[in-house]
Amino acid sequence: MSETTYTVTGMTCGHCVASVTEEINEIDGVTGVAVDLPTGAVTVTSSKPLDAADVREAVEEAGYQLAG
Repeated sequence: MSETTYTVTGMTCGHCVASVTEEINEIDGVTGVAVDLPTGAVTVTSSKPLDAADVREAVEEAGYQLAG
C-alpha cells in the first residue's frame, strides 16, 4: 500500500474536487483519493507506487495543475 500527497491548484468548489477525484481514480492501482479543498492537498492511496506523470496527466485532464 502506498500513500502520496500532491498539491493541486485551481480547485474552488465541490465540482472541482469531484472532477479531480474521478480522473485520479481511473489510474491503475488507485484505491482511494482524499481531497482537502481549502489547501488543495490531494492524498492518493494505491496498491502500488504510482508514476507522478500519470497523476499529473489525470489532474490536467480534469482541468487543473499539480503544484511544483
